[in-house]
Amino acid sequence: MLNKKVAIPIFIFIAALCILGGMEIQRALSDDKVSEQVRKYESVLNLTSRYYVDNVDSQKLTEAAIRGMLEELDPHSVYIDPDQNKRVREDFQGSFEGIGVEFDIINDTLTVISPISGGPSEKLGIIAGDKIVIIDGISAIKITREDVPKKLRGPKGTKVKVNIIRSGMKQPMDFEITRDKIPLYSVDASFMYDNDIGYIKVSRFIATTYDEFSQALTKLKSQGMKMLMLDLRGNPGGYMDQAIKMASEFIPKGKKIVYTKSRIKDFEELYYSTGGSYTDLPLIILVNEGSASASEIVSGAIQDLDRGLIVGENTFGKGLVQRQFELADASSLRITISRYYTPSGRLIQKPYEGGKYKRNLMNPVDTLEGDNLNHQHDSKDTNRLEFKTIGGRKILGGGGITPDYLIKMDTLTSYSVQLRRLNVIYEYVESYMNSNRNRIQSSYNNYRDFRNSFEVDNNMLEGLKSTASKKGITYNSDNFSRDLEYLKIFIKSQIARDIWGNEGSYAVFVSTDEQVKKAASLFDEAAKLMKSNN
Repeated sequence: MLNKKVAIPIFIFIAALCILGGMEIQRALSDDKVSEQVRKYESVLNLTSRYYVDNVDSQKLTEAAIRGMLEELDPHSVYIDPDQNKRVREDFQGSFEGIGVEFDIINDTLTVISPISGGPSEKLGIIAGDKIVIIDGISAIKITREDVPKKLRGPKGTKVKVNIIRSGMKQPMDFEITRDKIPLYSVDASFMYDNDIGYIKVSRFIATTYDEFSQALTKLKSQGMKMLMLDLRGNPGGYMDQAIKMASEFIPKGKKIVYTKSRIKDFEELYYSTGGSYTDLPLIILVNEGSASASEIVSGAIQDLDRGLIVGENTFGKGLVQRQFELADASSLRITISRYYTPSGRLIQKPYEGGKYKRNLMNPVDTLEGDNLNHQHDSKDTNRLEFKTIGGRKILGGGGITPDYLIKMDTLTSYSVQLRRLNVIYEYVESYMNSNRNRIQSSYNNYRDFRNSFEVDNNMLEGLKSTASKKGITYNSDNFSRDLEYLKIFIKSQIARDIWGNEGSYAVFVSTDEQVKKAASLFDEAAKLMKSNN
């Protein structure tokens, strides 16, 4: 018989072994299906390598298998090879040389999410939603994410030809793009829209975004800013921590900004405002279909907490959270681990099936244009869930952020599209400035004077027509008349860019922007909404 002092430790030891053994058995059982599939893949790879008619590249086959697996999950779980991994880091920390577009592969098609401001694609008139189907004469349909940079990036000064399909255009369009160095700033412009309203354009969320944004706020405050218009149109997102910091500047400390849900509890997170210096500043945010991910976190929190108003068009609807896992060969796996939800409980992500977005749900909004503060929608839009803001206003879920005021932008005619596509406006402005730069610089003290006083006259319009004719573009009087104001403001903004840079260009261009003008008229409403819920 064992001594009691000895028996008790032995009992504890045996119990511990049983518990650990049970855990190992459970783990083995839970992993059994995965292990079985791994063995199956290994068998297929070995048989293929041994018996296939030609020699095979086992690494290439493995990577193809990984990509195929991820395509069954969702549109944003991806495999990133070593070369692409390096470029991803460059995208958010430094600069690169290429055509200057944010892109995604949507339903097997290379789609422009947003042209990078000031880059060669933006200058040629390539816009969000454009589908690049041919690159240098080779089909780009079913191109992989990792192959896109290989095709579109390259040394500054080299050229690439692309064929683009655009919604509303009957014929594909050809562009020849001269690659350039693409700087990775995220605050494109910040200036006083008028004596009281500050305007900040943020094009992406990179590692330096909050610092750039904070500096812009400080500058505008020193210039007398009493209200802020934050332009997130065309902003595809990026680092979430930068979005949390940005939102915290306007949201009182302790308020929820965003949260995530997952089947794995360790991946569920809550993000609260740390408070900032502008929690009492009337705020309006501009968004459109190019606003995604981090942009939707900021605009969703501001809307849910009745902290400001959202103006523009429905956002993209990208609310999946990815975690990147580094692999041994310097490649990585980016897997969706959870979903984003706004403070009211709205899922940001729009519907998808497997790795593809549902075509009939690419834009889930079916809302009447105009004043939509209570988010009224017609009978065709019955599938969208309704939520409440902190103040009790009705808001819509079902994918993306629906603006409080839905203002759609006019589309351009085919004539104006050709002018931008063939770089005609830039060429005309360049020739005009060769003989008029000194006069303009001496006539206007700053871009505000220029914006308020300079007029694009008939002689300049005739010069534009002449430049277009030399490029082989047939003049269309109806199209020209319809787009007249746009063409005039485009010419004017490019002159301003030539002298005063992005700030001058944006200050001129947004002066006739209908979404911006609507936003500027709503600050009394935004202030009232904010005060009623403080």
